[in-house]
Amino acid sequence: MKNLILIASAFCLSLSLASADKIKALILDGQNNHNWKATTPVLKHALESCGKYVVEVATSPAKGQDMSGWNPDFSKHDVIVSNYNGAMWSEKTQKAFIDYVKGGGALVVVHAADNSFGKWEEYNKMIALGGWGGRNEKSGPYLYFKDGEFLRDKSPGRGGSHGPQHEFTVTIRDASHPITKGMPTEWKHMKDELYDSLRGPAENVTVIATAWSAKSKKHEPMMLCITYGKGRVFHTPMGHADYSMRCVGFYNTLQRGAEWAATGKVTLPLSDNFPGKDAVSEVK
Repeated sequence: MKNLILIASAFCLSLSLASADKIKALILDGQNNHNWKATTPVLKHALESCGKYVVEVATSPAKGQDMSGWNPDFSKHDVIVSNYNGAMWSEKTQKAFIDYVKGGGALVVVHAADNSFGKWEEYNKMIALGGWGGRNEKSGPYLYFKDGEFLRDKSPGRGGSHGPQHEFTVTIRDASHPITKGMPTEWKHMKDELYDSLRGPAENVTVIATAWSAKSKKHEPMMLCITYGKGRVFHTPMGHADYSMRCVGFYNTLQRGAEWAATGKVTLPLSDNFPGKDAVSEVK
């Protein structure tokens, strides 16, 4: 019996140590104009399937309900993944979120999470660019790639637009960045909304990948890395639906983007079936 107890204790200890080595991720959802009930499980699987993360989910009250009691403990986690687009958080939660990221925390912003909080100045600094939510020229410039450089366009106009969903090519603009290192210069992403005309403060941001928008006729940011205080933020406008997220390219960029945000480096390899220029690759 004593031996069995020792074996069981050793097993529990090994599980505890293994868990301690993993990055603690918290996904925020509960409100979104997109189907968060379908996409959050995909985000959770994307992170857990690579063996690098332990994932929890914090689901807010539904739209129209009291938000004052929803106060996730951000400090318990190494990286926050926002799949949230809805009502403004309480002042307490806003402050805790700012303190977390500015103090050295990590944030990943997925698709419609960049639609949130159009009037929240600090959030807009965190994400660099956003769409909808009343955003316009007062929110900051458009940012796009043209003639070998990124341009900040202060022209008047609303922030946020997209055409019909379609497969599109992601072009790497910084192949030396830890997130994109080793990726094909161009790779095909699965059917998705291609956001264009995002605008915001665009401060302390490096755009490491773009995609050509037939709607805006511009190379629009698809992967952004932002410094906010001591914190790091990875922002991807990709990920409209569960089928969009099942792109192997999306899985890998999410996994590597979250690791970079949390640690400042990337150890995760690219999948063997990472997509190429001419064909998408789906997670089965």
